[in-house]
Amino acid sequence: MGGWNGMGWGMGWGWLFLVLVIVGVVVLVVALVRGFDGGGRQRTEAGRDRARQIIDERYARGEIDSTEYQERLRELGGRG
Repeated sequence: MGGWNGMGWGMGWGWLFLVLVIVGVVVLVVALVRGFDGGGRQRTEAGRDRARQIIDERYARGEIDSTEYQERLRELGGRG
C-alpha cells in the first residue's frame, strides 16, 4: 500500500502531472528557440535600416556615385 497508488499518484494525478511536465518542457524549448533567434525579423529590419544608413552616408561623402547608390539600394530591397 505504500506505492504510487497509496500516495495518490495513481491513474488520475499521475497522468496530470506527466502532462504538465511535458507542456512545461515544450514551453521551455519554444522560449529557448525564440531567445536564440533574437527576434529575427526585427533584427533583419534593423540591419537593413543600418545598411541603408551606411549607403546614404557613403553617397553623401562622395565615396560612391549615384549609379552605385541606386544599385545598392535595389540590392537591399529599398526604393531607389
